[in-house]
Amino acid sequence: MLHLPYIGHGVGLRTQHYGTVLDEQPRVDWFEVISENFMVEGGNPRRVLRKVRERHPIVLHGVALSIGSVDPLDPRYLEQLATLAAETEPAWVSDHLCWSSVGGHYSHDLLPLPFTEEALTHVVERVARVQDKLKRQILIENVSSYVTFTQSAMTEWQFLAELCTRADCGILLDVNNVFVSAFNHGFEANDFVDGIPVGRVGQVHLAGHSVFPTHLLDTHDHAVCDGVWALYRRALERFGRLTTLVEWDDHIPPFDEVLAESKKAAAIEREVLGDVAA
Repeated sequence: MLHLPYIGHGVGLRTQHYGTVLDEQPRVDWFEVISENFMVEGGNPRRVLRKVRERHPIVLHGVALSIGSVDPLDPRYLEQLATLAAETEPAWVSDHLCWSSVGGHYSHDLLPLPFTEEALTHVVERVARVQDKLKRQILIENVSSYVTFTQSAMTEWQFLAELCTRADCGILLDVNNVFVSAFNHGFEANDFVDGIPVGRVGQVHLAGHSVFPTHLLDTHDHAVCDGVWALYRRALERFGRLTTLVEWDDHIPPFDEVLAESKKAAAIEREVLGDVAA
């Protein structure tokens, strides 16, 4: 099973908010940082991170592990990630169920996998190797997607459930990504949440998205919509209290607005779970 603490409701540490975070010391439970932005030793980002870590728990969230690629895992990347984790002692480390590189070329995107037994076996082995290197369980996040594969033999939630069982890892359940993918591919978002095993979700992401006539696009540049809040309630009812982060990565507003979204998530958790969430 997953052995991670509940650390409350956090926000992403973004460059635009460095001054506010360091000078005003806002009341935030924890911060999530993009791992790759802090892997280079020295410099201002690492200095800021050390200061933040003195006061708050942090989580390392990666975007370049490319766990689903057929390219070999990058040993230099893993070494830098392990060094960063050793220095900062994050509550956990997470990355995405996707592939981002092929033939040594990086796509700068989080591309979906075919949900097949072959892909599952491949990802399980790679997650196990990453966990061995980091000496800790990691969380794997579901991504938003805009295409599906005719080869897929299972649903995404079945794939994730099998992955965390076989690799003994956890799930970062991105509720917004579930909502986006459900709209784009015509499945029921509640089925996704209900198909994830209890005891394997270590964290939740909430975010905003952009609406187009034919699809939703995961842009992290809006407040969380009502449909995503409703799905978050569903997740709380199924899994109990969940360490939760509100992501905002484009058109980033003042820190107080991001923090208000986080506080809304905390209020919903208390409303759904009562004294259990206190």
